[in-house]
Amino acid sequence: MNELSKTTSLCPECLKILEATIFEEDNQVFIKKKCEEHGEFKEVYWEDYEMYKKAQKWAHDGKGIDNPNTETKKACPGNCGLCKMHKSHTALGNIVVTNRCDLKCWYCFFFASKMGYVYEPTKDQIRMMLRKMKQETPVGCNAVQLTGGNPEVREDFIELIKIAREEGYDHVQPNMNGTYKLWKDPNFAKEMREAGASTLYISFDGTTPETNPKNHWEIPFILDNCKKAGLGVVLVPAVIKGVNDHDVGNIVKFGFKNYEIIRAINFQPVSLVGRITKADREKMRITIPKVIKNIEEQTDGTIVKDDWYPIPVVTAITRIVEALKGKPQYQLSPHFACGMSTFIARDGEKMIPLPRFVDVDGLMNYLNEKADDINNGKNKLLVAAKIATKIGSFIDKKKQPKDFNLMKLLRSIALDKGNYDALGQLMKKIQMVGMMHFQDLYNYDIERVKRCCIHYAQADGTIVPFCAFNVIPQWYRDKIQKQFSISIPEWEKKAGRKMETDLYKRDVSKLVSTELYRKTYEGFVKFKNK
Repeated sequence: MNELSKTTSLCPECLKILEATIFEEDNQVFIKKKCEEHGEFKEVYWEDYEMYKKAQKWAHDGKGIDNPNTETKKACPGNCGLCKMHKSHTALGNIVVTNRCDLKCWYCFFFASKMGYVYEPTKDQIRMMLRKMKQETPVGCNAVQLTGGNPEVREDFIELIKIAREEGYDHVQPNMNGTYKLWKDPNFAKEMREAGASTLYISFDGTTPETNPKNHWEIPFILDNCKKAGLGVVLVPAVIKGVNDHDVGNIVKFGFKNYEIIRAINFQPVSLVGRITKADREKMRITIPKVIKNIEEQTDGTIVKDDWYPIPVVTAITRIVEALKGKPQYQLSPHFACGMSTFIARDGEKMIPLPRFVDVDGLMNYLNEKADDINNGKNKLLVAAKIATKIGSFIDKKKQPKDFNLMKLLRSIALDKGNYDALGQLMKKIQMVGMMHFQDLYNYDIERVKRCCIHYAQADGTIVPFCAFNVIPQWYRDKIQKQFSISIPEWEKKAGRKMETDLYKRDVSKLVSTELYRKTYEGFVKFKNK
């Protein structure tokens, strides 16, 4: 056993805070901990030690927040809110606008009928939550997801998007299944875009009915409606070993095929919440490196593991913009083990990962050095001039796809604008393929929680990191939401209908008989001859 670091974790049974060790064994990374009452727990953390070391090189702590909502009274994560111990501002805020849903997916842990009550914050409460995240200092939140449940079921959902825009959010992203309204109502996508939605975060677990029973049949219509409305889409596959991990390469190919409307793919290796046996965890557990290796194998080496970088690598761009502007900037500073990503450019019909024509290590190290120069007193204008001259040397123009001027885009982000609009222009030229592995009680690393930058605002005014909100629901999500909820019979009386009447029932034969379905899944689904 090669010990890598000490941390703290939680007992999966009693939630007691435990000392934990992260270690390497047979080129895999594990976390182990021992509870005096419930015994020892050993869980895979990352399935590739070499990739773990590469990610660790880019570890970077953020500034945290100057105006915490809660006092630090307990050890992390005992009183999230955020507290002063937290090391990242809210980079992506989440607001649960309903816990109702029109589906009952077996791997979902979050819907009203299972929880026994209906949680739907009022518009005033949602506005308050938006303001709480926006008012964080030194950097307020600028991107928010309106999530659920399935937000489509709220009749006033368009108004909620408008409220987020009114509160100053540049990026407003509805997170939905698309099964309730989006797929069958072309005007709904248009209404969301006109209200201020930036992109849609759409669940998409695979390219076949077997890998994506949630919304496989509706996806062609969802994409078509979004394309007509000019509303970009992010595909969000939850990856479960033995269920859909053999389809991740096809998911990437599908996203690339629909390049003009799909802005990104964000894989989420499964978070095994709740009590679960060791055998079942081994059966379903998959971590970031394994998904990356599967993508490499299933794309025939088009995207390889060396093309991926941890999220904090981009803090180099934040640091140089911050140094030039002289004030704190929006920063992605999660723990290095939380996620990895790469960017794909198009060269005709070919996928070209950005690291194939960009020296990412050299560029980011250079920007960090220049930020240090400014922070140590060197003239900003002279440093900016040097960057403008030097930045092109990190780009191999012979390998760069045609009609793709990355140097111009980088200059715009780092030197000219340094804002959301400049980043948006870059994102229209490339497709992000990302990976975010949310924790569960078995692989829980409290050092990751302290650095989380994806947070949930709650109706009591607190702001809670993702892996505290969803992994310890009895402390945060369920506890608070129940206080602001009504019973299901009470909701049904007010709504004038039974909740089960909203459950979606699809006509598969009708959907698969359409030309749009066949065209969308051509090359991914085997069709019978007409």
